[in-house]
Amino acid sequence: MPKSPITAVMVGAGSRGYYAYGPYALEHPDELKFVAVAEPNPVRRERFAKAHNIPPERQFATWEDLIAQGQIADVLFNMTMDQVHYPSTIAALETGYDVLLEKPMAHRLEYNVALVQTAERTGRLLQVCHVLRYTPFFSTLHDILTSGRLGDIITIEHRENVAYWHMAHSFVRGNWRNVASSAPMILAKCCHDFDILYWNMGEKVRRLSSFGSLLHFRPENAPPGAPDRCTDGCPAAEECPFDARRIYLNMNNTGWPIIAITEDLSYEGRLKALQEGPYGRCVYKCDNDVVDHQIVNMEFESGTSAALVMHGHSHEEARTMRYDGTRATLRGKFAYHFGWIEIWDHVTNRRIDVEIPPAESGHGGGDFGVVRSFLRAVRGEEEALTTAREALESHLLAFAAEEARLQGTVVDMEDFRQRAEASTQNLT
Repeated sequence: MPKSPITAVMVGAGSRGYYAYGPYALEHPDELKFVAVAEPNPVRRERFAKAHNIPPERQFATWEDLIAQGQIADVLFNMTMDQVHYPSTIAALETGYDVLLEKPMAHRLEYNVALVQTAERTGRLLQVCHVLRYTPFFSTLHDILTSGRLGDIITIEHRENVAYWHMAHSFVRGNWRNVASSAPMILAKCCHDFDILYWNMGEKVRRLSSFGSLLHFRPENAPPGAPDRCTDGCPAAEECPFDARRIYLNMNNTGWPIIAITEDLSYEGRLKALQEGPYGRCVYKCDNDVVDHQIVNMEFESGTSAALVMHGHSHEEARTMRYDGTRATLRGKFAYHFGWIEIWDHVTNRRIDVEIPPAESGHGGGDFGVVRSFLRAVRGEEEALTTAREALESHLLAFAAEEARLQGTVVDMEDFRQRAEASTQNLT
């Protein structure tokens, strides 16, 4: 007898909800069916409802309106903005939903811990969208590292190379530009990377230090005569790599990040968005204060040392890495549309190229991978690849890195974990 699909509600029908995870239900209707949507933007709400055949009475403007209905589906996909993750997820868990939550879990340390504590108290599944774990690339990398093929891992170099245009879009002009209104960049961008390092090593970090700052996207670096907006006739437009007109008015591009600035993708619609919205601002005249580069040095419990480099001035969007072991060295590169891994054996001094299976969805295959894992865990067919408690570790590392950067200290992670666990005592 065929299985009935798991029913779900989508909270937040923007880029992640509509483009990344929603399509899984359309391609696998026997596994997943969305029966309700909550989204404040009426265009996005109606678009998602139309795609998934959701009736008007199951379309809600706010997550509060949806939760007020009680539990009307098996699971809840929470793809809201970071600041909304904590209240909406707490309410969903208390209502009885198993929850798939977009990363980062929350923008404040105590909220992250409280989410895990609530999931454990209610017995609900809370799975975080650490999509890199579910990509063919990182699955292959993980299998190599845990096989012992490299011997004992001595040092790790992991780089999160954020493309210059992505930095300008998300962390200078966009939603993650300001710590007070969003989160530190090391959390928003690199909780993925901390999670991969923790997963690959199979052990916790003992201590860490960190350095970084906002070096380039500052008012004093603006070209002479630069206006507040790129659409106001900047004299440096031809030489500026961050010119909003060049990035957003390219009519050959109808994907991300274009879809983030407006629902009207015509030339006129894009131009109006640049003239009136945040994405047309000069990158040197925004209210941004997150770093544009940061290095985190870590010592794992076994003594392995690791360096994580995050920066927003790369020519391409890619993660690069090197693992040096006692028997071999591994080098790799992961971009969303391709990747490679090579191993240099210390005995033969020969290079071995590793075959990586093809990806079937966005984020190198991770988008569909995390949804599939979540659904199987809900059905009890397998354990979740990462629990909420495990996902918390990457967030703790990010918050500890920010503390180390701001205070100029070396953070003892066991002490930090204890302080974090106690930080929820004053929450109401």
